[in-house]
Amino acid sequence: MNELKLLKKILPSLKQCRDVVVGPGDDCAAVENGDSLLLLAADQLISDIHYLPDTPPAKVAAKLLKRNLSDIAAMGGTPSYAVLTIASSRDDEAWFLEFYRGLNEAAQQFNISICGGDLATLPDNFTGDGEILSLSITGRVKQKNICLRSNARAGDLLYCTGCFGNSFATEHHLDFIPRLTEGSWLAGEYTIAAIDVSDGLLLDLERMAVASQLDVVLKLEKIPLRNGADIDSALTNGEDYELLFAVPKEIAEKMEKRWNFPTTRITCIGEFTNSGNGTIYDSSGKNLSNSTNKGYEHNT
Repeated sequence: MNELKLLKKILPSLKQCRDVVVGPGDDCAAVENGDSLLLLAADQLISDIHYLPDTPPAKVAAKLLKRNLSDIAAMGGTPSYAVLTIASSRDDEAWFLEFYRGLNEAAQQFNISICGGDLATLPDNFTGDGEILSLSITGRVKQKNICLRSNARAGDLLYCTGCFGNSFATEHHLDFIPRLTEGSWLAGEYTIAAIDVSDGLLLDLERMAVASQLDVVLKLEKIPLRNGADIDSALTNGEDYELLFAVPKEIAEKMEKRWNFPTTRITCIGEFTNSGNGTIYDSSGKNLSNSTNKGYEHNT
C-alpha cells in the first residue's frame, strides 16, 4: 500500500452532503453546525511506529489523544468529544487500566469528554503482538476563523511554532503539548492557513503548498532545531506536532509583537511565492521537493 497514491484514487469518489464544508484532505473535516462548524478527525497509533512496546501505557494513551488534538489546533478549533476503539492481543488487565488512566488524565487536562468507543480482542491467528488504537474526535470553530491547508496566498510569510527534529530520542513525541491555545489565538485574526507537522516538516509543508497551489521558499537556516537535531532530521523525522501557518506580510509584525505565549516560540522560516505546483525550494533555489525522503509515508 502506498498511502498517498491510494488516497488520491479513493477520496474523489467519496460523495459529500451539502453541509460538508471541508471534506477529506485537510487536518479535519468540517460540517455546518448552527453558527459554527463541527470539526471531525480520526487518527491511530501503531506499535513500533508511533511508540515502542515498552512505552508506559498512560503515555501511549495521552499521545493518541494529543495527536488528534493537534489536528483540531491546526484548524483553529476547540476540541469537544472523543470516542476510542481498541483491538488488542494483550491479556494484561493492568496495561488497559493504566492506559485508560492516562487517557482520562489527558482528557481532563484538555477538557475533552471520552464518551464512547469499542474494545475488542484480536483473533488468535492475528500476526503480531500489541494493539491497534484508534481515536475519533470532534471540535468546533467559527466559520470565519477556520484554517485550511489551501488558504495560503502568494506573499504570505511561513511561520512555525516550536522546534523540529530528534523527536523520538528526546521523547517529545510523547510529551508534546498540542498547540490548541496558540492555534485558536491565531485563527481568523492572523492566519486562515495552517497544518500540523506529524509526518515531517518538508512533507507536510509540501501538502500545504500543493493544496494552496503555491511554491514555497524555505529558509533552512531559520528552522529551530530541537536538542540533538540536525537539519535533515528537522525536515523529515516528523512527530513534532507543531504548527506551520501562513501570515500576510502586512500583519506579521503586529502578530509577533502581540504573541503572548512565553513557552512557545514562533519563527518565520519562509515565504509562499507565486502560483506553482507545490514545490519547496531552499534560499539558493535548490528543489527540496525532489528529495527521496520528505517524511514518513505508509508504504508496503
